Amino acid sequence: MPNSIKPPSGPRAAIAPRHVMAYGVHVFTALGAALGFLALEAALHGDLVRSFSWLAAALFVDALDGPLARRLNVRDTASRYDGAVLDLVVDFVTYVFVPAAILLRSDVIPAPFGMLSGLLITVGSALYFADTAMKTEDWWFKGFPAVWNVIAFYIVIFAPAAWLSFTIIVLLTAAMFLPVIFVHPVRVTRWRPLTLSILGATCLAALWALFGEKLVASTPTKFVLSVGAVYFLLLGLIRTLPERGE
Repeated sequence: MPNSIKPPSGPRAAIAPRHVMAYGVHVFTALGAALGFLALEAALHGDLVRSFSWLAAALFVDALDGPLARRLNVRDTASRYDGAVLDLVVDFVTYVFVPAAILLRSDVIPAPFGMLSGLLITVGSALYFADTAMKTEDWWFKGFPAVWNVIAFYIVIFAPAAWLSFTIIVLLTAAMFLPVIFVHPVRVTRWRPLTLSILGATCLAALWALFGEKLVASTPTKFVLSVGAVYFLLLGLIRTLPERGE
């Protein structure tokens, strides 16, 4: 009889809110795909400021969902969905597909280099995202970590010649499959205080270039962005020092 069914009580009822919050983290992660779609829509209409604004919001979501997932132990409390797979799907949209579409614009990289760049980026990144050995045991990336949203932003800001932009993209695509190391700026513990400081300064400069200067960056802004890029590139080169990261 329906009336004989009692509402849940005890430990199961007590942990229900935690399950709800854990599944909420999955929804929060999936929100990044919607932000990527909005970024794509803006790029298709020629509004790169709005497009990169949505990508910045997606980057903010990506920065938060990992710590939230670990705090709520979503692997056990929301196990129906694989958070790692979901994160890769969303990252492919926001780190790869939308930036590749931005590079198609003739005011970013003229034809045919924009199309060739997009093809290289999407094919190479699809393989890289399926690489089961993309990270070291101490959380460094093996190969260029396909942060094409950052590369597209730098290309828009610095506006190099089409051939130079394409050459950079070819080299970075090749770097996804070469034995080179790139830092994960948050999870790598070696030099973390300095890395986070430079990451913070670089992010502030990028936000100023986006919202304050509307992608027409001043020389000081470009200088800070350049220092950040050089620092993160050099970290991989000195990764082989005797003292290993954790």
